[in-house]
Amino acid sequence: MSRIKKKLRKFTANVLDLPKDVIFDLPRITMIGNMQLYVENHKGVLQFTSEKLTLKLDVGKLEIKGKELVIRAILSEEVFIEGVIEDVDYIQ
Repeated sequence: MSRIKKKLRKFTANVLDLPKDVIFDLPRITMIGNMQLYVENHKGVLQFTSEKLTLKLDVGKLEIKGKELVIRAILSEEVFIEGVIEDVDYIQ
């Protein structure tokens, strides 16, 4: 994304008081303890096992590591994971 587009999006977000995750298509991550994880704005599942989930993002990827990981729900841009979540890494 060009610098001008980034600046315009940031300006728009500030003026209209919009959440930056909406304007910049960033992931929104909600974690409940270490047992549940809800991720919005992903672009697909790259890898999934009971110990690792890798999600494609608009820029980079998100790796979730743990034990007994289960995808409870998945939609085009949302995923709900349960298990023992040990690590969440945002990789650009």
